[in-house]
Amino acid sequence: MSLIENIKASARMNPKTIVLPEGEADRTLRAADIILEQGLAKLILIGDQKVINANAKQWGLANIEKAEIYNPLSDPRRNEMVDLLYNIRKGRGMTKAEAEELCNQPLYLGPLLIKSGYADGEVSGAEHPTGDVLRPAFQIIKTAPGSTVVSGAFIMVVKEKKYGEDGIMIFADCAVNPNPNAKQLAEIAVASACTARSIAKIEPKVAMLSFSTKGSGAHEDVNKVVEATAIANELRPDLAIDGELQADAAIVEAIGSKKAPNSKIAGSANVLVFPTLDAGNIAYKLVQRLAGAEAIGPVLQGMAAPINDLSRGCSVDDIVNLVAITSNQVK
Repeated sequence: MSLIENIKASARMNPKTIVLPEGEADRTLRAADIILEQGLAKLILIGDQKVINANAKQWGLANIEKAEIYNPLSDPRRNEMVDLLYNIRKGRGMTKAEAEELCNQPLYLGPLLIKSGYADGEVSGAEHPTGDVLRPAFQIIKTAPGSTVVSGAFIMVVKEKKYGEDGIMIFADCAVNPNPNAKQLAEIAVASACTARSIAKIEPKVAMLSFSTKGSGAHEDVNKVVEATAIANELRPDLAIDGELQADAAIVEAIGSKKAPNSKIAGSANVLVFPTLDAGNIAYKLVQRLAGAEAIGPVLQGMAAPINDLSRGCSVDDIVNLVAITSNQVK
């Protein structure tokens, strides 16, 4: 069974309630029909019931009736959502009228439904830019306790099974932070290890990547990775985290044993933490295109509840898969 099928099987065992703010969109509805048919999650679709029903009928979607529909203008929980948003944001100057206006917007209602306990997670972004998806999430859900940074990881499935864990690897941060400092990089490493366990179901071996291996290069960028490695090991001494390592020393056994003979993870790393967003984003796209790897994600890490952002070029299958992943993130 493939990794994504394993993820789906895990989601089916304990279906979570996932809110889809873009509930009227064709791709979202087609994905929702598959999700409900396969029992991957319980769904809340945000939108007008008449529009959703008409679109579902047009596509011949028989399972949409199993979803809960939240109409921003008429749902009986509307006042509850308005009060919740106002109480969360009034310290930042939000008025009750502004809260009422924002509660017409599905991207605000998704996090509010999670915060109020009606949903466990959210998947959005097929119709909206990343910033529009994340802004309400940061304002309402915020980061997880002990975390100060949100990051984006890709689960990479490469054809060469000798790399990672039978070809499965985690790359981060590939989506959010342009230039994390040492503490943020350490948190990204810990969060990525948790993603490896909770979603990919592999025991993490985390490599903090650099252009230097164990002091072979001298530069302030190397110093950042060295400091981040030390912080990460202080945060989670139970995890296998090492650095600084060059990419080949991290994943090629012969090179790792030569360049970092005392490292417990050199040559066998399955979680790669990149020093900048430039490096991470470029790396995952090159591996995806040149090596024909499957890139699953991005999976957002560090939020107090799972909220994941789709690419606006996503397929129906991408939405289905990300809902299954989001269900696996629920604690």
